[in-house]
Amino acid sequence: MSKPQLLIDTDPGVDDALAILMAHAHADIAALSVAAGNVGLGHTVRNARTLRDLLGATFPVFPGCATPLVRAPDEDAALVHGTDGLGDVGFPEPEAAAESEAAALALLRLTRERPGELTLVALAPLTNLALALKLDPALPQRVKRLVVMGGAVTGHGNTGNVPAEFNVGFDPEAAHVVFEAFPAFDLVDWEATLRHGFDDAEFDGWIAAGDQRAKFFEQVFRTAREYNATHDRNGVVAADALAMAVAIDPAIVVRSELRAVAVELDGRLTRGATVVDWAKRLGRPAQARIVLEVDQARFAAMVRKALGAA
Repeated sequence: MSKPQLLIDTDPGVDDALAILMAHAHADIAALSVAAGNVGLGHTVRNARTLRDLLGATFPVFPGCATPLVRAPDEDAALVHGTDGLGDVGFPEPEAAAESEAAALALLRLTRERPGELTLVALAPLTNLALALKLDPALPQRVKRLVVMGGAVTGHGNTGNVPAEFNVGFDPEAAHVVFEAFPAFDLVDWEATLRHGFDDAEFDGWIAAGDQRAKFFEQVFRTAREYNATHDRNGVVAADALAMAVAIDPAIVVRSELRAVAVELDGRLTRGATVVDWAKRLGRPAQARIVLEVDQARFAAMVRKALGAA
């Protein structure tokens, strides 16, 4: 079988890093389009380039939106990922430069050049995708699949705005645009990632058995691991890696629900919340396949291979 062809929108970020290692190990990466999110755009673009160097890869890196579409964000995730987004390890300046083409334009061009071939994997706030959709509403017709890491489908979020998940909460207007535009997509939410963490000791064994990719990830993951240990996040939680597993191998999903999903834009306490029509009361088309459970053993095998520990 041919490898999946992935177009990855990302804001690296420690868990983005693991997801990109997985993509390189199991699929072909057409490009990385990069947004601000976990940290500012200067850091996320540099981190994407650092990952490209680590992998010895040549995929292009396209800088995108430095701010949300409408409102300034309430918070970033530097406390989790480090001020530079990769654990403040201090990696050297990456070798190859980023492209000059803007991410939204690159998303449109690549899907026009390869209609129906590319799975779009959205690991970041959805700003770049929303901008691309406003420029060309036909984008969903050219994408093979869309997989989104975002949302908290029963309101157990991970931001200061209690019901909201970080990616959707960072730019709710962008998430609204994307959720309204795509007639079908896979949604891997924050709550699913908490259910699919890895045992610390088991993960440490993979790191010890791995190659230079494992050593890299061990370095960048320290800050996030310390944060998780003091914030009731048991084990190794890797949100973007779970979404990447679903993008690479759709059959890994063993339980899901198809529902209409929207984003709250105005609530004083609920802005950025993912609203799911669980009871099918609203008569809206159900566009989101909400991933509830994956084959954990297959997920683990994919991560081990990405770390060189298979």
